[in-house]
Amino acid sequence: MLDAEFFRRWMTATAASVDREAERLTALDSPIGDADHGTNLQRGFTAVTAVLEKEPPASPGAVLTLAGRQLISTVGGASGPLYGTLLRRTGKALGDAAEVGEEQLAEALRAGVDAVMALGGAAPGDKTMIDALVPAVDALGDGFAAARAAAEQGAVATTPLQARKGRASYLGERSIGHQDPGATSAALLIAALLEANGE
Repeated sequence: MLDAEFFRRWMTATAASVDREAERLTALDSPIGDADHGTNLQRGFTAVTAVLEKEPPASPGAVLTLAGRQLISTVGGASGPLYGTLLRRTGKALGDAAEVGEEQLAEALRAGVDAVMALGGAAPGDKTMIDALVPAVDALGDGFAAARAAAEQGAVATTPLQARKGRASYLGERSIGHQDPGATSAALLIAALLEANGE
């Protein structure tokens, strides 16, 4: 079973990963976005880590809800509302339980991903974070390692796609040939589940 401490580790591991990969995320964002994806997420997850340390929530759902609120208030651009919605909706779906199973996490994360799709209007194949998140949630039943592999494959698979949503969609065909930064950071979030689990 996964407790609040696991979810705090997940957010901390994500923050460390975003820190390490911030330059790469911004480099990916440079040709097709505003060249700020890495720095924006870095600022957001640093704030998440700080707030979780200051007043650690008692339940998994509360950890994610607080993290989501923090991202919405500190991250500029589209990624703040999108990641904030993902975590808040996932947290809400987990409810007040002190511990949750992996199956519950998978169901809650699916609710979070659905909320992101509703907010951004994106579907799989639109070259967004959804291209990493949907396959990850589908694979979560087979464990965190399977989810990480699916998310990473999903992110890489955005390279040949033409963006149909978000800032990159303004470029039309010129968005082809670039890996989507949102899908790449979403894969980092999923990979951090393994780290939080000590795998």
